[in-house]
Order: sequence, then structure tokens, then C-alpha cells
Amino acid sequence: MRLLVVEDDPNLNQQLVDALKEAGYAVDTASDGEEGHFLGDTEPYDAVVLDIGLPKMDGLTVIETWRKDGRKMPVLLLTARDRWSDKVAGIDAGADDYVAKPFHMEEVLARIRALVRRASGHASNEMECGPVRLDTRAGRVTVDGHLVKLTSHEYRLLAYLMLHQGKVVSRTELVEHLYDQDFDRDSNTIEVFVGRLRKKLGVDVIQTIRGLGYTVGMTGDAG
Repeated sequence: MRLLVVEDDPNLNQQLVDALKEAGYAVDTASDGEEGHFLGDTEPYDAVVLDIGLPKMDGLTVIETWRKDGRKMPVLLLTARDRWSDKVAGIDAGADDYVAKPFHMEEVLARIRALVRRASGHASNEMECGPVRLDTRAGRVTVDGHLVKLTSHEYRLLAYLMLHQGKVVSRTELVEHLYDQDFDRDSNTIEVFVGRLRKKLGVDVIQTIRGLGYTVGMTGDAG
């Protein structure tokens, strides 16, 4: 999963990025509203953490512009304001949830997990496909109850496919959602990670749909 953090406080920005990367996300970052708006308008994010009080373009304007342009990614709004009217304004502008500063990082992580899974139609932190179970809260993958150790890239790949069970996901889409902006993107690396995942899982849950991409949870022309 790929996230965008838009926060002008450099210390808080870095804390959010570090925590989200530690939780297994690929993260891009911006320090003002204009840059944040541009990234959100041109890159496919699974969720955005957005401060309401930003230089150049405030958070409410950023959200409103995204929504008018048809951008539907979930947005978690960060606000230092205590007035309930500001929180209402954020939700009305198109934010999906908000956290008031100061906050505990665990709360931000929990709300991001909820936004990502709801956007994909999942109600629970745990997803299953055959004997494979993935727990987004704990960041754990098990097969028949046995823990499987994955790298961060392998985990993100499996989590994305399981969040989109029953759908064919192209290599291009995987590259766009699994790597941050600075990563040397090469769709051929997806094949490598899929091969490693299949070997580590030891069960045939990831299918190759020839000419289209990969899927879990559906039948198809496997290769």
C-alpha cells in the first residue's frame, strides 16, 4: 500500500513517515499544500494523511479540489483545532476521518488501516484466502496457522492482492501502489517478488492471468 503524508512540520512529517514505513507502507511526502495537491492529483495513493493548516494551500482546499477532480482516495485529516466546526468542515470538504493534534501514532495507524480496508470493501483487519491469513493490524502472515516471515515488499504485494481478492491486478498497478516515488520502479521486479512469495507461502494462492496480471481468490488462466 502506498500513502502520501502532507505535513509542514518537519519533525512530525518525519515521525509519520517513519511510523508508516515501519508498519509496512510505501510513503511519499510533501511539506506544503501545493506539492501535496499535485502529488495526490497525479499519483495513485491508497490513502493520504493531510494536515489542515498548510502553507501555500490549506488542507481543506486541497481536499475540495481533489474531490472536484474525481480523486477518491481516503483522506485522514490532521488538525490542531479543537472547535467542532472545523472538524465538520473537514468532513464536509471530503475528508474520510480526522485526528486532532496531539495524537498517539497508534491511533493514526489504526485509522489508516481502517480507511484502506474500507476502501477495498473489507470490514476486518484479517483477510483469508485458502490457508493463508493476513492480519493487517499485526502485520503477520500465516499459512495453516504457521507464521511466514516476509520482507516489507513481499508483505505489501500480498496485502495488496488480498485486499483486491477476486480482481486481476496488473503489474503496472502493483508497481504504482507498492513503491514510493523515489524507488527505482521496474515491473520485472514484481515477477521476482511473486516467485519468492509463492515459495515462502508453499501454497498456490497467487495466480498469473496471462497478459493481464495477478490475482488471488479467483479462477483463471493460470501460468
